[in-house]
Amino acid sequence: MKLSKKFLNDYLSLDLDFKTVAEDMTRIGNEYDSVSKLVEATDLVVGKVIECKMHPDSDHLHVTLVDIGEEKLQIVCGAPNVREGIKVIVAKPGAKLPEITIKKSNIRGVESNGMLCALFELGIDKKYLHDEDINGICILGDDAKVGSDPIKYLGLDDEIIDFELTSNRGDLLSILGMAYEIGAIYSKDVKEMEVSYKESGEDINKSFKVKVETPDSPMFLAKRINDVVIKESPDFIKTRLIASGIRPINNVVDISNFVMLETGQPLHFYDADTLNNELIVRNAKDNEKLVTLDKNERTLTSADIVIATKDKAIGLAGVMGGLETEITEKTKNIIIESAIFDNVKIRQTSKRILRSEASNRFEKGLDPKRTYLAIDRCCNLLEKYADAKIQTGLVTYDKTNKENKEIEITFDKINKVLGLEIPEKEVVNILKNLKFEVKKLKDKVKVSVPSRRIDISIKEDLIEEVGRFYGLENIEGKLPTVPLKPGKYNKTYREIKHKMANLGLNECLSYALIRKSEFPLFQVTPKESISVLDPMTDEHETLRYTLLPSLINIYNYNKARGINDIHIFEMGNGFYKENGEYKEEMKLAALIAGEYKNQFESFKFNFYDIKGILEDLLDYLGYKDRYTLEVRELPKELHPYQSANIILNGKEIGIIGKVNPSIYKDDIFVLEISVKNLLENRCKDISVSEISKYPTILKDVAFIVPKDLKASDLVKEIKRFGGKLLKDILLFDKYEGEKLESGMKSLAFKLTFNDMNRTLTDDEVMEIFKKIIDGVTSKFKCQIRDK
Repeated sequence: MKLSKKFLNDYLSLDLDFKTVAEDMTRIGNEYDSVSKLVEATDLVVGKVIECKMHPDSDHLHVTLVDIGEEKLQIVCGAPNVREGIKVIVAKPGAKLPEITIKKSNIRGVESNGMLCALFELGIDKKYLHDEDINGICILGDDAKVGSDPIKYLGLDDEIIDFELTSNRGDLLSILGMAYEIGAIYSKDVKEMEVSYKESGEDINKSFKVKVETPDSPMFLAKRINDVVIKESPDFIKTRLIASGIRPINNVVDISNFVMLETGQPLHFYDADTLNNELIVRNAKDNEKLVTLDKNERTLTSADIVIATKDKAIGLAGVMGGLETEITEKTKNIIIESAIFDNVKIRQTSKRILRSEASNRFEKGLDPKRTYLAIDRCCNLLEKYADAKIQTGLVTYDKTNKENKEIEITFDKINKVLGLEIPEKEVVNILKNLKFEVKKLKDKVKVSVPSRRIDISIKEDLIEEVGRFYGLENIEGKLPTVPLKPGKYNKTYREIKHKMANLGLNECLSYALIRKSEFPLFQVTPKESISVLDPMTDEHETLRYTLLPSLINIYNYNKARGINDIHIFEMGNGFYKENGEYKEEMKLAALIAGEYKNQFESFKFNFYDIKGILEDLLDYLGYKDRYTLEVRELPKELHPYQSANIILNGKEIGIIGKVNPSIYKDDIFVLEISVKNLLENRCKDISVSEISKYPTILKDVAFIVPKDLKASDLVKEIKRFGGKLLKDILLFDKYEGEKLESGMKSLAFKLTFNDMNRTLTDDEVMEIFKKIIDGVTSKFKCQIRDK
């Protein structure tokens, strides 16, 4: 927001250095970027050209004699519009302009003592100027006094503060809002706005209709103005617009922008003769087209709000009007629109299509009372400066709440939150300076907050107002005195991370947001996703459920940079929606690819490496002999023959396997565990027993079984028949070769027998061993392999 000193002084009597004002505004939380003059040039004076001749050695230069009051200067000028008798801006020798310093010079043999200036040479941006101001020097009016200050004469002797406002202070996007804020600092009253005008003719409601067909427009006002005369705006309007960063166009359009700056309420003017006496406010149709004032065709969606006739859209609500109904030099009658639209919808539309001064204000919210004020102020100015006739009546659609917000708060609450002892009288004065209605009760204050302060709605907002105007620098730092409680950090999380790191994996921390298309990956039945309403980028629009897409993205990033050997893990939350509730679940994921290398060996990763990582982790956490790998339902992103479900106590807790070659040609191996489900099945405290002092007896046995029989099924039966003396079972060989029948395989196991209290005999071990062989061969209709 650019604040003009002259514009501010229209509503606030303030005789202070503008830099001081900027610093005081910063003190109460309104930061600024810069304080500058509208025109920074020095040593300028009004001069009158009393003589103008062609340069003897040029076909476009003129030699002029200019009276500046105290003396007459000979100046060589190349402007095509210089001539005898005009009054001009003269930069004397030594004058400093934004780009150059003026010196006496000799131009093609003729002495020149200064320069006749165009406005852009003084620092006024060309976008604010007409072609004649850009192509020639500035010609002043006949009433300009020779020898006086031309900047003051033109009304360009202004100062500007460029504020960087917080998003909740939409009220400060107006001169009135700034006047109330600065007035509160210096205990100044804000002047009332002049809004009087005369109405005539038939009531507009008899001939003009407004239909609001969307809930996204709670207020819409329309006023008809007749017989306007399109011409140049008065200087005070043009200079205030330029100081505020808006290009003057003509008196009617300029008044629209001028009132928006004054009140903060965006307005739109329609050529009334193009409307057929009706406006419709509705949501756009998908793929509906509209050519806006900037002559660009826009493609709309049903989320956009448009102003329309019966046939088509003629304006993009809150953003920009349509080209077909714009104000032109031929316009005679206009309809003024002053409305309020849903700020979220305007934000979405403006972000997708176009940001404008109007949309910036709609996005932050508007005061419904200012919507009426802006209409009245427009009528006042149009009557004065456009010779307009104001038609009787106002078309009104209004569903807004204009009541002030009532907030009661105790003085003790204010002081406790701020950590201060502010006198009650001082609190009341601060709130009154803000032009709030204040009623002091016994130990509290009842405050009526005007509708212009849409950022204030709860007690804490009032406390903030008191604190920032009393002075944040007066708040003393204190150590907290709140009672502290010990935290409940689950040490298992840290143990899992340490174990994964000890296994040689590097921990990653990745974004919880992924592409929407990545959300269903590595899920058999996709969960309902949670998407960000207004994502910054397409890469970060949806919260992830599984961590594996994030790890694969990290793999891709590293591979693109020549790093092919990857062994990483991440522990983080997955997010999803279920039955309307938002949920999250802690997960552990790991990825290995390429080779593992150290100073002693190197080998290429395969499925058994990721399986070994899983087994080592689960054994370390106390789940030994309680988990298995089974093929149940697997996501299509995993290799169908090198993947499995991780089962703990009969319940699935994760997946493990190779990424499907149809997706990645590289050999990438992954695992993911639901830490939540893992900890729900955690075991009791692990008991420790001493190592047996007695020798063990080892027996080997190989079974010839069908290829589709799982080794885990054999292990279960061996355990069942082996009893307590069977301490360990190790699958050490698998054979599928020519010596076996088709469809058969050989699985060889090493069995370990031991007793803690005595030495076992061969006879009793052989008895158990024979029982195991008989039981397994009978159960699976198989035979043992004897060679």
